[in-house]
Amino acid sequence: MVQLTPDDLQHFDEQGYVVVRGLLDPARDIAPVITEYDQLLDRLVEEWASAGHLEDRCEGLPFTQRLMQTVSQARQPYDLALDISLPQASITETTPMHHGPAVFGLLTTPVLLDAVEQFIGPEIYSNPVQHTRVKLPERTLPREAWTGLSARIDWHQDTGVLTPDADQSTILTVWFPITESNLENGCLCVVPGSHRRELVTHCQSQDPLTQGQVSIPRNLVEPQQVPLPMSPGDVLFMTSLTQHAGLPNHSQDQVRWSFDLRYQAIGEATGREWFPGFVARSQSNPDAVLRDPEQWASLWRTARSSLAAGENPRFNRWTNDSPYCA
Repeated sequence: MVQLTPDDLQHFDEQGYVVVRGLLDPARDIAPVITEYDQLLDRLVEEWASAGHLEDRCEGLPFTQRLMQTVSQARQPYDLALDISLPQASITETTPMHHGPAVFGLLTTPVLLDAVEQFIGPEIYSNPVQHTRVKLPERTLPREAWTGLSARIDWHQDTGVLTPDADQSTILTVWFPITESNLENGCLCVVPGSHRRELVTHCQSQDPLTQGQVSIPRNLVEPQQVPLPMSPGDVLFMTSLTQHAGLPNHSQDQVRWSFDLRYQAIGEATGREWFPGFVARSQSNPDAVLRDPEQWASLWRTARSSLAAGENPRFNRWTNDSPYCA
């Protein structure tokens, strides 16, 4: 079992986050995901070409370069087709999402769960707010494809984007890059120690470039902001109250691709009661652990059908009534 150091755990407790360098093995843990996304992009490119949006399929390029070139030509959104969780509005029977076996393997890889266990204990539930974010350079990202998953992410606390039933849940954010993440291409930035304060007001964005996001008003964001450049294999662990943001990708040709996953103790509210989580590890009841990736994918298809058949629920608490949102 991977053991975090006492210094790692102390830094997390005091600062609200810790980066563990080289926890994941790029060849063992990350390469299968890249292969799966190569195949997923093949299907997207064929759809765009068949619909007349794309002439050059850019075959033979690595995933990130091919995505950048085909999206800039096709001018089509791609974020939902690559993402794990469903969106917060306009869900239909055909809303794209991705729940492949390699992604399931990433969520349940033993080395990651070993580390998670040292923060929340051995009864581990995979919270359904799980995302992959493939952030293209803003200069190449068509406005038609500009969303909260594909571009900059404003300052927020993860508790602030959940429903209030999860306010007492201990939800651990686990963030890691698939490509290099640096200041130029939009690495994550945190406010150390902000987890020791309360949840602050969030506002629904009125900016067309961040529409759909809820974020902390600028005058409530704390000033001590620390960027966190990271390499594939590095993993950031963060509390759900730690203020953080995804910086803009101002690079010329770098794609910043990352996953942000969440785990919590079994039995706690998830803040997304309509989405399916699962037991990822349990010492007390090993038979409850979900081990079949197809069963996981089926849970998401069932949730999508249920939401498509009814009215979209309210996924967050914010109404912009606060004077901070004026």
